[in-house]
Amino acid sequence: MYPKLILASTSSYRAALLSKLDIPFTAIAPNIDETPFASESAEELVKRLAYQKAKAIASTLKDLDAWIIGSDQVCSIDGNIIGKPGTAEHAEQQLKQASGKKITFYTGLCLYDSKNHQSQLIAEPFSVYFRTLTDEQIHQYVLKENPVDCAGSFKSEGLGIALFEKLEGRDPNTLVGLPLIGLTDMLLNWGCALP
Repeated sequence: MYPKLILASTSSYRAALLSKLDIPFTAIAPNIDETPFASESAEELVKRLAYQKAKAIASTLKDLDAWIIGSDQVCSIDGNIIGKPGTAEHAEQQLKQASGKKITFYTGLCLYDSKNHQSQLIAEPFSVYFRTLTDEQIHQYVLKENPVDCAGSFKSEGLGIALFEKLEGRDPNTLVGLPLIGLTDMLLNWGCALP
């Protein structure tokens, strides 16, 4: 047996991904400041935030023995860190900026043991090659899927897949927000056999 599993997120996307592993878990929203530090790389940012999210939940558990999963994702366009657009207008701007380019996503993943304060931490990269998109294609896509809560302004598990020429990376789940291959590795490292 293994300790209680907690997802330090209320993201429905991450919860759906974690459900694939068929392990019971509880989702709790972490309350942290996600502001990037000056000159912090995308990879450094997502690792720091994934760790801080997991540790923030651990600090509220008192004596509960739990493994906490923290995750965070950003994309990098032309060397600039891009997060969730928040509005349809910003989503269209992000997609115009990504059109015809290779965009790299970084998803930070932390598995934190609240009992002994040990952790495992990675940043999983995943690259997306965008087709050259017209303004009308971008506008119609944003109208149909409203990807305002998604880093990079698309849903690869939906119609967003039509925006790409190709995908490149170890785990397609990374693009949605939770690297399940990396998480499985971490769970196995700590003796949780799957399936």
